[in-house]
Amino acid sequence: MRGRGRGGRSRRLVGGLRTRLVVTFVVVALVSAVTATALAYRDARTAVLRRTQDAAVDDVRTRVTAVAADFDLPPDQRALSRFAAKISDGLGARLVVARHRDLVAASDPLADTDGRITVALRSAVRAGDGARFQRVTWRDEPYLVVGMPVTYADGDRRASGLEVFVITDLRAERDDTAALLDSVRTGILPVVALAAVLALLAAGTVLRPVRKLGRATRSLAAGELGSRVAVRGHDELADLARTFNETADALQASDARLRDQEAKARRFVADVSHELRTPLAAMTMVATVLEEDADQLPPDAARAARTVGAETARLSRLVEDLMEISRFDANAVELNAAETDLADTVRASLALRGWTDRVEVRLDEGVRAVVDRRRVDVIVANLVGNALRHGAPPVVVTLGTGVAADGGARVALEVADHGPGLPPEARERVFDRFYKADTARTRSASDTGGQGSGLGTAIALENARLHGGTIEVAEGPEGGAVFTLRLPLRRTGEDTE
Repeated sequence: MRGRGRGGRSRRLVGGLRTRLVVTFVVVALVSAVTATALAYRDARTAVLRRTQDAAVDDVRTRVTAVAADFDLPPDQRALSRFAAKISDGLGARLVVARHRDLVAASDPLADTDGRITVALRSAVRAGDGARFQRVTWRDEPYLVVGMPVTYADGDRRASGLEVFVITDLRAERDDTAALLDSVRTGILPVVALAAVLALLAAGTVLRPVRKLGRATRSLAAGELGSRVAVRGHDELADLARTFNETADALQASDARLRDQEAKARRFVADVSHELRTPLAAMTMVATVLEEDADQLPPDAARAARTVGAETARLSRLVEDLMEISRFDANAVELNAAETDLADTVRASLALRGWTDRVEVRLDEGVRAVVDRRRVDVIVANLVGNALRHGAPPVVVTLGTGVAADGGARVALEVADHGPGLPPEARERVFDRFYKADTARTRSASDTGGQGSGLGTAIALENARLHGGTIEVAEGPEGGAVFTLRLPLRRTGEDTE
């Protein structure tokens, strides 16, 4: 049982509500943090690049306008190189490429510019009338290229043919945005940890009343009808606790009414049985006298006398059975246990009732157990009498010993008949009080005792339980019903008298 408890607890820890709440909080926090990081990175990168682009375009436009004012056209190669160098000096030594028709000059003659100034940008500058820019990646490094045509004061750019391209290194901006991304990534872990802590606190707040309600429910299921939970707040959990308390109140009140009615019914049965004993004793005495003199009476009177005697005996047995059941219900039974030879007890029970010739016995000798001999006699009488009344011969009584599942020594007394047996639905109810399975089992032709009271098997089971044992019913391998009494050889804590 403890192993299953640990397994149930581990399953709750793995797939319980607390775990689901924490996982949900963490996932939501993680998704939110990643989304916010992506948006922040995108917006920050866009802002940095836009600011760099705008500044670069303004700087290039201003510097080109200032230098071009003193530049004579058409230029030669040397003049074009000086033009590019002047623009570069005014822009912080950025790489500048100047083009005039077929002439090309760079501020750094050794620099490779073809891979950074794309055909698309040159076409856009040649076709446009203002500054154009493009971000390119060259040898895994980012660059911003700004290009613009040089026009005359009157705006006639066709006569000029001069184009300027300025290449700006964007590695600093890339490093800045990467550092920002790293800092935001570093901040995700504390956010997720904080979300997990908040989830644990929230789960504890939610699950604490749920656990209390679960304990109260288990106590209620175990029969502790006074279990209640404290109602705090006005939320859904408080409504649930209030509903549980109302249900428990109604159940407790209903149980109290049923117990009171049951107690009254038991007292009524006990009182009626007790009151019937005195007149029944007189009736039994008269019926006995009539039966003894039945041979001297006319046939009809003799038959009536015998019928009265048989029914009086049956009524007497019913009253005694009711008195016995009442004592069990009132917990007024006592077990006078002593070490007893069970084989002798079974033989004596059969001989007392004249069943020795009608029952086949297979008894292991020397089987001794600490039992109440009178109550074992009652069990044997009820089980064997039931087999003789409703079964078919041969009725076999077997006594032996064995080992129970818990390792203790037990005695097994088996009563088997070869009648029609009991259907499954009858086997489930055969120990119920006043239950009669006559539709399932045909009364033997040798039965002259009339039908039983329906209390015999119930009384037998109560006596078995009083000894710490039980009675099982099953279908025999060759048909018929098999009742098996199982008793411990010695009850725990019981000393032999």
